[in-house]
Amino acid sequence: MQVRVQAGPFDYGAECAGFGQGGRDVGAVVTFLGVVRDDSGTLQRMEIEHYPGMTEKAIAAIVDKARLRWALADVLVIHRHGALHPGEAIMMVATAARHRVAAFEAAEFLMDYLKSRAPFWKKEFGPDGAEWVAAKDEDEDALGRW
Repeated sequence: MQVRVQAGPFDYGAECAGFGQGGRDVGAVVTFLGVVRDDSGTLQRMEIEHYPGMTEKAIAAIVDKARLRWALADVLVIHRHGALHPGEAIMMVATAARHRVAAFEAAEFLMDYLKSRAPFWKKEFGPDGAEWVAAKDEDEDALGRW
């Protein structure tokens, strides 16, 4: 299991290539890459803040829950902080399990948690200034299925 919260970019291809290798009981690997999107067409950048130490601990706790619930062989979560621009990778989730259903469900569970509960604060900057990103009802609803 690996949880990384970092300012700099990561190489998604390299992370995928090295993940889940060597496990004889691994029959499925699922990966997800989250990218900064520009819904308004005017986003200049997004800034993500967090409390070092607390954030990693909170993510590791939910990873532990996922590992127990789905008997995962391995998990990788990478989440960036700092200034990010549209099109840049913001986060990655990878899960490895004996069967595909467990790998897919665990990855979705982790993504839903990261979107709605992980302790990150996001501010979007555009031509009219800056605005904190508010929680969305659909993100909260997604957690309800778990």
